[in-house]
Amino acid sequence: MLPNRMQLSKSTEEQLKKLKAQTGITPNISARIAFFRSIESGYLYDFEPEYKTDGSLTLDKITWLGKTQAFTELLLSSKYPLLDSKQLQLAWATHVEHGISSLKTQKNLPDLLEIVYK
Repeated sequence: MLPNRMQLSKSTEEQLKKLKAQTGITPNISARIAFFRSIESGYLYDFEPEYKTDGSLTLDKITWLGKTQAFTELLLSSKYPLLDSKQLQLAWATHVEHGISSLKTQKNLPDLLEIVYK
């Protein structure tokens, strides 16, 4: 299970805010899209102990994950069965960071929707 309060790295947070300015999609929704794009790509968290979740946007997991909460936690726990709660949060954060790289170049909502629904 993920902790109740979660945050991302500063750089990921900045990319989510930039994407919001360009598309109007809030950071929590963009983070969900980025997470699932990362999962689909086959990315694996490599247990980076130096990875920092130092962003200022700390939200509860229901806000970050919404209706995808149970599915997200199931995916993470099946992909990384030996990780504890804090380590799963880091895995989630790195998946969001990995997935946002494919979204950050989108200049408007139609462009974003086009790549999401390919």
